[in-house]
Amino acid sequence: MPSIQPTITPFLWFDTEAEQAAKFYASIFDNSRIKRINRYGRVGREVHGRDAGSVLTVEFEIAGQPFIALNGGPQFKFNEAVSFQVACETQDEIDYFWSKLSHGGREGQCGWLKDKYGLSWQIVPSALPRMLADAGGAKSERVMAALMQMKKFDLPALERAYSGR
Repeated sequence: MPSIQPTITPFLWFDTEAEQAAKFYASIFDNSRIKRINRYGRVGREVHGRDAGSVLTVEFEIAGQPFIALNGGPQFKFNEAVSFQVACETQDEIDYFWSKLSHGGREGQCGWLKDKYGLSWQIVPSALPRMLADAGGAKSERVMAALMQMKKFDLPALERAYSGR
């Protein structure tokens, strides 16, 4: 079998908001950009129903990760079964991404939020996996008890729970 390095690109389906969403995401994350906008032509209008010249797909990057956004119609909606996780080193980073991504969307529990396009994100401290690593241990139990009470993660509170203070 030949050795092939696949590229995995998240493909996000929107009704009509692909370009706006791509610009929104690129404005939030460093090392992000719109790479290309492809437009519907006249061919296939009887199937897709889109005007020639309207946005078909937007190729973009978020923090260097390639994405494609499609204006495919209202048939499919985002749900929590697929989400993106943003690992943050500091409370300032958590606050920044939480504020930007939840603006116009909905805050959830345990670091989860839905942005204004319905896409789910989890904004987490990068230290959280280490804090939860001793499953069943006193440290991880205290951290789990603390985080279950949170919407946006409070890193200092999680660190206090981890250390038993």
